[in-house]
Amino acid sequence: MLIRSTWTLSLSEKAVLPRSYQLELVKQLHERMSLEMGSETIPSISYSGIIGSCSASKEFLTFHPDGFYSLALCGLQERAAKAIASLNLSPSLEFLGAKFDVINREDETTSYEQLYTSLVANEPEPIRRFDLHFTTPTAFAQQSIHLPLPVPALMFRSWLERWNHFASVYLGSDELIAYLSQYIILKHHQIKTRSFQLHRGYVNGFIGDVTLQVLSRTDPLLANVANLLVHHAQFAGTGVKTRLGMGQTQVNLKN
Repeated sequence: MLIRSTWTLSLSEKAVLPRSYQLELVKQLHERMSLEMGSETIPSISYSGIIGSCSASKEFLTFHPDGFYSLALCGLQERAAKAIASLNLSPSLEFLGAKFDVINREDETTSYEQLYTSLVANEPEPIRRFDLHFTTPTAFAQQSIHLPLPVPALMFRSWLERWNHFASVYLGSDELIAYLSQYIILKHHQIKTRSFQLHRGYVNGFIGDVTLQVLSRTDPLLANVANLLVHHAQFAGTGVKTRLGMGQTQVNLKN
């Protein structure tokens, strides 16, 4: 089971939170779901933090009552998905002295089997272009550093690692990544770097729009596997620290 739950939030008065609020909020959400946090090598939950317009200073973020905000939680395996499905945040989400009113919730659910059947096994016409929007800072671990760039091989490796860990259908390993990085290219990007504050220190990541192009000579089956992994990114996120709010990924698919 896979789930992506998105809550729409609003404020009656401004809220000022430390830049590192994401850690406190995600800890609270895990406690409310009776889930242990930090024990998994590959996280079974990805999380967005609170997304929307805010004012930033050196140490604080100010959220304003004249707009809407969103919060997303995704579950990548059965226990996590059921815990998210049962999580009730209404009527308000309160933490660190801030109070966000919950005005809507939307759930998207599927399964690994459904995704694989519809996007690969049924042999649909391949998608040739993927438009991705990275809403929170995204980066990739490179030995002792983090790389804040949308490198196709690193994106597909991130998605494949999570798919192979949680799904019953194994898709492949280094050979698949080598093939996809050869036949799927970075066509366009409009990105900016953003720092993601941790309790101690920060990670630089990128946000913005990225377009991947599938070359015409790509094997149709493997093009569909790429499409499957891109779909999965909307649940799994991309890159490092997705359990803390990095790497949230939205996808628009075009032929």
